[in-house]
Amino acid sequence: MVAAPRELPVSSYALEVDGRLRAEFATRDGARAGGAELKKRFPMVQIRIYDAQTNAREEI
Repeated sequence: MVAAPRELPVSSYALEVDGRLRAEFATRDGARAGGAELKKRFPMVQIRIYDAQTNAREEI
């Protein structure tokens, strides 16, 4: 069974964990807080914040 890929958000922020979109946030601060919590719990995981407005990714 293959899971359907998640689409990129259009107007919000998303957490990308090891190259896969996992959660969506309305604000950059919310995405940063969520990403920092994940990074603290799982330090070996690559976490990025995807900004839909600028199509940019920011490493945490």
